[in-house]
Amino acid sequence: MKDFSGWSLFLDRDGVINQRIVGGYVTRPDEFIVLPGVLDAMRTFANVFAHIFIVTNQQGIGKGLMTEADLQLIHDNFVKEVDGHGGRIDKIYHCPKLRTDYSFDRKPRIGMALKARKEFPDVNLKHSVMVGDSKTDMEFGRHAGMTTVLVGEEPQIATYNPKLVDYYFPTLFDFSKELLAVRS
Repeated sequence: MKDFSGWSLFLDRDGVINQRIVGGYVTRPDEFIVLPGVLDAMRTFANVFAHIFIVTNQQGIGKGLMTEADLQLIHDNFVKEVDGHGGRIDKIYHCPKLRTDYSFDRKPRIGMALKARKEFPDVNLKHSVMVGDSKTDMEFGRHAGMTTVLVGEEPQIATYNPKLVDYYFPTLFDFSKELLAVRS
């Protein structure tokens, strides 16, 4: 693995940072369960990456299961938790649209990456890493020209789509440990 010092990091949310609710949505702060090792990983990332973004599809809003204010409260709580552990999140981007709306902001389309680049002009998407747990996340990263890192319990995504996945790790924490090893 290469040294990504000074690059930008894009992270998916559900299944990467917090427990995914299979067949449902995180709609309240008490449903947002941070995965083991994530807070330590975020501290490591703060020391490696120039920018850290979360990019997340949140069609629960489009389905009327939660509001923008509900999502903001969930994210505000998580950002405070990350800050309290020495980590950092520069911005969280989300797309509330339904899959059937074909929004340019909904992954695998790259609207959220382009928004980050517009708001943070020093972001170079070719010097960015996308970490996610789904084929859609890997497509988003690849379409935006990023290096892709698959995490989670579905390594077969890498097996069946080798051109989409540059690296695989079981967890976000495992990825952060490898970053530390490369830097030392």
